[in-house]
Amino acid sequence: MDKSETIIEKKIQTQPVIAAADEQEGDPDDSYEMMDQLYGNTLKDIQEGEVVEGTVVRISAEYVLIDVGYKSEGQIPIREFQDESGGISIQVNDKVDVLLERREDEDGLIVLSKTKADQAKVWDKIGKVYENDETIEGRVISRIKGGLSVEIGVRAFLPGSQIDLHPIKDMDRLIGQTFKFKILKFNKKRGNIVISRRSILEKERETLRGETLKTLEEGSVIEGTVKNITDYGVFIDLGGVDGLLHITDMSWGRVNHPSEMFSLGDRIKVKVIGMDKEKGRVSLGLKQLSSDPWTNASGRYPVGKRIAGKVVSLTNYGIFVELEKGIEGLIHISEISWNKKIRHPSQIVSLNDMIEAIILSVDPPKKRISLGIKQLEPNPWNIVKEKYPVGTIIEGNIKNITEFGLFVGLDEGIDGFIHISDLSWTKKIKHPGEVYKKGQKIQAIVLNIDEKQERFSLGIKQLEKDPWEGISHKYSPGEVFEGKVTNITDFGIFLELAEGIEGLIHISEINKDKAGKLSEFVKVGDYLKALIIHIDEAERKIGLSLKGLEKKTEYDEAKKYLTVQEAPATSLGEILETKAPPPEKLPRETTESEGAEQKCEPIKEEPQAEAAPPESLTEEKPSSEE
Repeated sequence: MDKSETIIEKKIQTQPVIAAADEQEGDPDDSYEMMDQLYGNTLKDIQEGEVVEGTVVRISAEYVLIDVGYKSEGQIPIREFQDESGGISIQVNDKVDVLLERREDEDGLIVLSKTKADQAKVWDKIGKVYENDETIEGRVISRIKGGLSVEIGVRAFLPGSQIDLHPIKDMDRLIGQTFKFKILKFNKKRGNIVISRRSILEKERETLRGETLKTLEEGSVIEGTVKNITDYGVFIDLGGVDGLLHITDMSWGRVNHPSEMFSLGDRIKVKVIGMDKEKGRVSLGLKQLSSDPWTNASGRYPVGKRIAGKVVSLTNYGIFVELEKGIEGLIHISEISWNKKIRHPSQIVSLNDMIEAIILSVDPPKKRISLGIKQLEPNPWNIVKEKYPVGTIIEGNIKNITEFGLFVGLDEGIDGFIHISDLSWTKKIKHPGEVYKKGQKIQAIVLNIDEKQERFSLGIKQLEKDPWEGISHKYSPGEVFEGKVTNITDFGIFLELAEGIEGLIHISEINKDKAGKLSEFVKVGDYLKALIIHIDEAERKIGLSLKGLEKKTEYDEAKKYLTVQEAPATSLGEILETKAPPPEKLPRETTESEGAEQKCEPIKEEPQAEAAPPESLTEEKPSSEE
């Protein structure tokens, strides 16, 4: 006899109605058919997948036998009744809810499951919570892609955006914690549940927000929780209302980043310094809880006082020194050294160094204190002015050469400057490097010392006499001079009259037939005669003329010719003197050529006593447009 038959016989003993029916029939086959029909009727209203109540019949090491009123019991693995520690709390005859998976298996037994029954009850409970818009409690199990897995009787998905009111960077810290949740999505067939904690927090926050705004006033001191940290400040949860503590209102001193002072979750007291209830904006201050250290700064930091402080910042333009919490002074880069050229303060100090300085000025309204380091030592410029008065000849090495001059080093660490215009009276130097070299020892004369502007002016050309000095006594208009051609330009020809002395024959003072092709007419190095028509000692200019020379030559020849003729009763000179006046002054056109134009002055006039050449021997006077 197999297992199923044994169970059926046992059922017959416990069911007198069925046994009586068998006795009346007398036929065993009829009895079995009747039993099947009767047991089938007991389960006709129970469908597979439904939860039914059963009775514990027997408990073994592997199975628990459950009677649900069918012709056979169902076996459920013992593990479905064990708790987390492995213990079993049920006993024989206990009532338990089980789920009917199948009416019979291959052995004729019904297939039951307590676990699935428990899950079915949980799903029903969750479904009611979802329908009634209630909350459910759950425990965070693990972190998964996109959020967290939460145990609420079954596994539910908590998206990252629904964890809190603000993004959570470290979600792992929530694992193991228990919270209340709202059910956003529920699908029993697919086994899909999406929950939210944020919706609960938002509702709580909105309720708390209204209460907080009623009591919040400008000037009040309130405690809050740091909920977010940014580069520009910290957001504080005041109880449903977020307030911004800007970085400038955190401390009277320097704050490089809010994270230096705060961490997420910190509880701090702050003062309300601004409110906009309509927009729900609250401005907070922390430094306002203490007095402003600048209030009596002038008394604590008088000008000239020697102080010590810590270097808190280095910039291209100077050093910021913290004198006390909330008060900083600036050492401008120009106040670091009397004579050294400091390109960046990092050449002298480093961050967090303790240094000494002198108070130069204090401006409490603008919260500024100017400091100086170089004032700790005597000013070398005062020493230099006494040691090297104007006119002193000094000797030093060239430390630097630029396109506009030379820097000469002195023993006191101060550099004297020689401008390119003070290198030579006569030479045209385009760049000092053409004549001098770095490190070369030279002599120069002191021209000026300005200790306030820290300028020490020197000159080389002043060691010699200016060749232009008294030039008007050496040369005079009307003289003919022969000089060497030193340069030919578009606007004229330069002639060297003496060493360092040049005159210009402007193109307007050259006949047109020659002016158009100067390079064919004359070459550099040639010697050329010209008439001096203008001298300006102050401007260092001498004007020369070829036209004037030709006029003068013609005039001299005419005069020479007339002197050899016999004089009649009325001399030809007298006739010419009445009819033809002496030669007019030779004008020179004014041009707009580059600074090389020269003002035209008349040729030196001959004495009126001498006879002028006849009109037939003279050329027509030059016009102003020639």
